[in-house]
Amino acid sequence: MSDILVFGKWSADGIVVTDMGLQRYVTVEPTIVPKTGARYAGNRFHKSKVFIVERLINKLMVPGHKGKKHFKTSFHMTGKANQAAMLLKDAFEVIEKKLKKNPIEVLVRAVENAAPREEIITIEYGGARYPRAVECAPQRRVDVALRQMTQGAYHRCFNSKISMVQALSDEIMAAYSLSSKSQAISKKLELERQSDASR
Repeated sequence: MSDILVFGKWSADGIVVTDMGLQRYVTVEPTIVPKTGARYAGNRFHKSKVFIVERLINKLMVPGHKGKKHFKTSFHMTGKANQAAMLLKDAFEVIEKKLKKNPIEVLVRAVENAAPREEIITIEYGGARYPRAVECAPQRRVDVALRQMTQGAYHRCFNSKISMVQALSDEIMAAYSLSSKSQAISKKLELERQSDASR
């Protein structure tokens, strides 16, 4: 039992990761300040011990690469942890208002739903390249799910009237309900479909 409330509002007690493969890699133990500050960046697998909300905040600060290019390099991407945390807090409030559920639990279920089970690698044999389906490692499954959710939200609010708070909350809720409106869910289904085809 933890008496720490996430953002001083929501309890993480009783939230269980139902996906057996992700149980050791999604941490639902909250911290008072969700900012480790890369203290354990060099330690292998340590990021799996970091609270899942903090991992999403880190992804919001640096949304990553898309097609070997930096995704979007202006507007919300300031690299400010406090700004990203407040953005996520506002998104959680929208989720709670719409779904009448604990937003931490909604996030955990969304990550479980959006985590791909298989992906494709390219192998070169005799000068020709072939796609090959491989199982996705559990820590990478969480990483990919968080990245796709973040990039989907940023892409939706870029050059549009939709705010980032609205885009992020919509993305999390769509992933929670397994809707293809979520970029994370649609990318997962596309990846698994390609993996099936290249067996």
